[in-house]
Amino acid sequence: MSKTPRPPVKISQAAMALLPFADAASDELPMGRLLRLSLFQVSVGMAMVLLSGTLNRVMVVELGTPTWLVALLIAVPLLVAPFRALIGHRSDRHVSALGWRRVPYIWFGTLMQFGGLAIMPFALLLLSREDSFIGGLIAAAAAFLLTGIGFHVTQTAGLALATDLAPADKRPRAVALLYVMLLVGMMLSAFVIGGLLIEFSPTRLVQVIQGAAVLTMALNLAALWKQEARAPERTKPDPDAPSFGELWHGFVRDGRNARLLTAIGIGAAGFAMQDALLEPYGGEVLGLSVGATTALTGVWAFGALAGFMLSGRSLTRGGDPLRLAGAGLVTGLNAFLLVVFAAPFGSPLMLYIGAMLIGLGLGLFSVGTLMEAMNLAKSETAGLALGAWGAVQATCAGAGIALGGGLRDLIAMLAISSEQAAAPVIIGASRATGYTSVYLIEILLLLAALAAIGPLVGRARSNSNHSGDSAVQPFGLREFPT
Repeated sequence: MSKTPRPPVKISQAAMALLPFADAASDELPMGRLLRLSLFQVSVGMAMVLLSGTLNRVMVVELGTPTWLVALLIAVPLLVAPFRALIGHRSDRHVSALGWRRVPYIWFGTLMQFGGLAIMPFALLLLSREDSFIGGLIAAAAAFLLTGIGFHVTQTAGLALATDLAPADKRPRAVALLYVMLLVGMMLSAFVIGGLLIEFSPTRLVQVIQGAAVLTMALNLAALWKQEARAPERTKPDPDAPSFGELWHGFVRDGRNARLLTAIGIGAAGFAMQDALLEPYGGEVLGLSVGATTALTGVWAFGALAGFMLSGRSLTRGGDPLRLAGAGLVTGLNAFLLVVFAAPFGSPLMLYIGAMLIGLGLGLFSVGTLMEAMNLAKSETAGLALGAWGAVQATCAGAGIALGGGLRDLIAMLAISSEQAAAPVIIGASRATGYTSVYLIEILLLLAALAAIGPLVGRARSNSNHSGDSAVQPFGLREFPT
């Protein structure tokens, strides 16, 4: 007896089964248009890889710039992060003679991204010479600041534009897909830039950075083209709209928010202190090439993407966001232990696995705390709650990056001086001492974040936070801020 053959499984059906955001398309925002809009996230991911990955390794190892100084330069763009909520609020209320709200912010953000990347290679060349070090330092700080302001403004307004274009029932999936494209852009950029810099030379570095500047302009123009419709009502201000200060004060008066924001800040700092150290650690301690250490960022981004996907599947099945965040912290603890032991074992494989697990833990922690922030927010302050989430996370991450670089240099200097003096206090000090000390501090911070978030797990929430809407959309990344 012959069996009826099963119909072949379509690729689109397989994607829908695996990816919780694959149904983000709608009649108002088809998949092709949504993917084109997501190109601005690819440019942001490329800038992040250059700033926190490739350039920090080149400045520390090839140019001999002190690690604490490089960490401060990398942290400069994060000075803008606390103002992301204000940037989004201003784009909501922007008055334009052309009737656009988001386009002016995306356009000027793109120009600043381009300008920062265009002058950056020349700043690095000045930084590599003793007679022009101060001028190069000022130029490098300006380049990093311009690039950072550019991608923060572009990303904030671009995600807000996506929420404008997508219908309410598809908005969470659309913004989630944009965030995934950020991680995809980081992975692709890390591997492409790493491949181009396998044969490193200053000239090749200039070509890569300037090529990234031109590509940024092309990607963002393609993303922006004919996306936002002009609206005559946007040419006049609304005098009855609440101010940013009023919305902010209403949010911070809620007592439960303080503990959650504290846990978010500690955890973000714990995950971020290694941002300026991981690639120099691979190059200086394990002897990896520029291309091989740049690939660490791609591996990290892959782990973060996997964490995002696992978070989506867990939350879709009704998982607790805070337990998910706790799982991310535990994953981070194990990741940093692998990174620490990569040096004594001389194992690049352990370093790569540790980098991937750092990304996985950060993805779980970020999505879990974001969802909890949405649960705490009232409907009229949801955007502000997510802005506070992004601001606290990015600000503490920036402080962690700067502190990590400074501590690494200080501890390494003390270790070397102790070795030279044959002091018995520090035994076996080496080049890895400064790095591993910072990784151990990160482990302590993640433990502190677990202690801060623990009392919030299982605490009863109001009925409004578990309404029927959450059952329909359990993975509601309505306005993902970063």
